[in-house]
Amino acid sequence: MSEYLTEINYDKLIEKSLKNVVVQALKIAEEQGLPGENHFYITFKTNHPKTVISDHLRSQYPEEMTIVIQHQYSNLYVEADHFSVDLSFGGVLQTLSIPFAAITYFADPHAKFGLSFSVDDTPSSDNNKAFTEIEEESPAPKTAGGSATVVSIDSFRRKK
Repeated sequence: MSEYLTEINYDKLIEKSLKNVVVQALKIAEEQGLPGENHFYITFKTNHPKTVISDHLRSQYPEEMTIVIQHQYSNLYVEADHFSVDLSFGGVLQTLSIPFAAITYFADPHAKFGLSFSVDDTPSSDNNKAFTEIEEESPAPKTAGGSATVVSIDSFRRKK
């Protein structure tokens, strides 16, 4: 760490650890495909400055969208701060590049597992730093009790 911290930001430590669960699950899918009946629902901010999607998808989903990684996906690549995947939308294959900082929800319905994350909507913020280093305390956390929450998949409702 480059600066001396005056306190430990446990919310940031927890979010970093829980986002790493998402990263590791995606790495498993990248390396060997999805085992058994596992599959992922990933909700992310389409308006995050580092999200790369087609203009057509961005016009349909100007703020947020949910993708499913299950049977028909290809070219899943997991990098340090984002992942990319090819998915078909209306029969048209498209490449999406999604920063981990843009993810608001991750679920594996087969495992009855889900994580919900708070995302800073400030375009100039670089939430990806949270995955490589612990940053200095930011202003008050967006949610009480932490910015990431483990939720039951039974409570997941797809956003329209």
